[in-house]
Amino acid sequence: MTDVDVRHQAGLGRPPVRTIKGLNGLLLLLAFALAGFLGALALLARAGGEPIVVMLLALLAALGSFFVFGVATGFVTVGSAADTSVSVRAWADPLPDGIRVTARDGTHLYANAAFTDILGLAADDTNGGLERALAGDVQASEVIFRLMQAVERGESREEELRLRGAGANGRQARWLRIGVWPAAETVLWRVADVTPVRLRQEDSFRQLEDLLTSYDRLPVGVLSVAPSGLVELMNSTLAGWLGRDPASLRQSTFADLFAGEAAALVNALHMTTPGEAAHLDLDMCGLEGGLVPVRLIATTVDIPGERQRGLRAIVLRRGAGSLLDADTRGDDVRLSRFLHAAPFGIATVTRDGRIANANAAFARMFYADARSRPQRLSTLMEEIAGADVRAQVDAAFAAAIAGKGTGEPLEISYGPDRHFSRRIFISLLDHGDGLPEAAALYVVDTTEQKALEIKFAQSHKMEAVGQLAGGIAHDFNNVLQVIIGLSELFTTSRRPTDPGYSDVMQIRSEANRAASMVSQLLAFGRKQTLKPEVLALNDVVQDLGYSLNRLLTERIELKIQCERDLWFVKADRTQFEQVLINLAVNARDAMPEGGRLSVRTRNITEREAQKLSGQGMLLGEYVLVEVEDTGTGMSPEVMAKIFEPFFSTKEVGKGTGLGLATVYGIVKQTGGYVYPESEIGKGTTFRVYLPRHQPDAIEIKGPGAGAAERPKDLTGTGRVLLVEDEDGVRNFAMRALQRQGYEVLTASTGVEALEVMAAHDGQVDLVVSDVVMPEMDGPTLLKELRKSKPDLKIIFVSGYADDVFKKSLDANEEFTFLPKPFTLSQLANKVKEALGG
Repeated sequence: MTDVDVRHQAGLGRPPVRTIKGLNGLLLLLAFALAGFLGALALLARAGGEPIVVMLLALLAALGSFFVFGVATGFVTVGSAADTSVSVRAWADPLPDGIRVTARDGTHLYANAAFTDILGLAADDTNGGLERALAGDVQASEVIFRLMQAVERGESREEELRLRGAGANGRQARWLRIGVWPAAETVLWRVADVTPVRLRQEDSFRQLEDLLTSYDRLPVGVLSVAPSGLVELMNSTLAGWLGRDPASLRQSTFADLFAGEAAALVNALHMTTPGEAAHLDLDMCGLEGGLVPVRLIATTVDIPGERQRGLRAIVLRRGAGSLLDADTRGDDVRLSRFLHAAPFGIATVTRDGRIANANAAFARMFYADARSRPQRLSTLMEEIAGADVRAQVDAAFAAAIAGKGTGEPLEISYGPDRHFSRRIFISLLDHGDGLPEAAALYVVDTTEQKALEIKFAQSHKMEAVGQLAGGIAHDFNNVLQVIIGLSELFTTSRRPTDPGYSDVMQIRSEANRAASMVSQLLAFGRKQTLKPEVLALNDVVQDLGYSLNRLLTERIELKIQCERDLWFVKADRTQFEQVLINLAVNARDAMPEGGRLSVRTRNITEREAQKLSGQGMLLGEYVLVEVEDTGTGMSPEVMAKIFEPFFSTKEVGKGTGLGLATVYGIVKQTGGYVYPESEIGKGTTFRVYLPRHQPDAIEIKGPGAGAAERPKDLTGTGRVLLVEDEDGVRNFAMRALQRQGYEVLTASTGVEALEVMAAHDGQVDLVVSDVVMPEMDGPTLLKELRKSKPDLKIIFVSGYADDVFKKSLDANEEFTFLPKPFTLSQLANKVKEALGG
């Protein structure tokens, strides 16, 4: 009978009924009713009677009518207390559980025989109840106290109690379940003896302990793994082989116990069909890195409520004196170990396409990306790579089985964005010797190789584009040189009020703007002129902070974090500032709604640089400058093109697309590396690595300590030989130098320059020569001139950086360099300095 049935049969929960008990109550009720009836007759017979008598009779009549009405409606019942007791006994006496009913004040109303029997009370001893039966047991007193508190609060409550030692009537330890259900005026108590149930549970638990103890003593290893991969159980035998404590392995994963590629094969066991046993010869990780050769016999089990399966395994140790000595051939075991330890995947396939065996590397490459562990090669390929790859593998496998295989490997790609690359070789095994395996698959992981090929191709592409950009920039510089030079000659010989003066100034301004773009192209091609100096990048970043704040909007926060004791680098300060400015401008445009721009510096040790060797960084010590924004981020497609010149995601007229190309060129020309990292919606980080420079005392002092001031008077005297193959540039430079008072001799090639020198008996004070010329270039001309005039001074003019041709000259060779395009004043100043020096 349920708790609800017990409460219902006991009358708990019904409204209280007012009862008049016994014969006296019945007589009283009849008397009131008779009096009321007689009174009503008297009123009718003597309408003119005394008022007091009439009132008394009316009152008696009302009381009588009230009781008659109460009896009729059931509000007032006539019976004895024994009636309720009889109804309770009818359902409570046969119950096996003890039942007791009391009033809210504790007055005993009823108790069945089971109640006194369970508590060991005498048949007539019911007033004491639970308190008497359980007196002296501290735990029982606490339970009764909590139940009484529940009665006072009007709450139902159940508790279980274990009686320790010998109980009442000499009984041994028992378990009682005691419950209480209070109603409006009564309280129902129930006591159930649950000792048999608890004894059965204790027996089962002892049997389980005995079973686990027997597992510990087995001569084989026992292993149980949860669906999460954590080790649930390991017996002492297996722990002893591994030289470990079983308790210390509770937080280890199944894969942690196995060496090398075997971990991937073991993880793939979770995909096997429940009940199907897998036999593997593997090496487990012993203490201090030692290997323990074992044979694993494992199967999976379905766990209710878990998506993945659990794993149960028997582990047999291989080696001298092991259980496998009698039936295991040593050569087969060694071969199995070698196959599982191989760094490339190996699998055998039957003629119908079923995978018969696979080593650990094969499992790592394929099973980790499969939804299950397919038994067929076709199903596996379709799950991880799709129908197209399945068709390719099926066709290659069919050709190999038919003896028509070409032996060429099959290249497949799969995974997110086809990131993983595999090269598959299929070899025919079935030569009529009855082997179940028809073909063998050898799989090589080419993911890293493909990534390096892509990086090399991108690098080669950037180098080619850089050479092209540099070549175009060099030729374009000559054109700009003529435009800028002639414009300057025109403006210096005309008044601002002359016709066309403003137009020429506009031409000159646009030419200078074009020259700036050419300078950026030269930077990308790593052919710009650099003036490297020893820099403390913390000072450069801090000094540039004000300028960066002006570039950023008010909604963008600039945060600069500089590491202390930062190493020195050797770079062109102006060009490095340009790198930071370009990166800051790009970050600003990526944060139209505002955000944060962080600039951080720190040292990179040789060990840290080694981790980036896969990205092409040479081993060494570097200084890192990180520029991180919280902008919109970039997609992988955009990331692949950001360093290309003229590539831009901005609207037309919003930029030339040379910002990041310039950054790339400057960093590369300085000997450093730049690596971007970006994610859509999370921002972009550019990491610039510059090689560490260890300066000497003179370098730390700083350059230019005794440099002469630039002369203000640009006029001078002397004979200058001008060598330039571009007619326009040569004519402009000749006119510019003649205006300053110099005698100018001209030549269009290096060979012609030697002839001019010979015609004037070497009486030349200075040679101004282009670097790249037909027949004989500038450095070769210098070497020839040095034979006859070792102290001759020379100025090289070029659109390329001076270090491009410096390698072809002697290390001690002295010369002055003037980059194109140059102005009239720059040319005159260089000539004045060279002759005055």
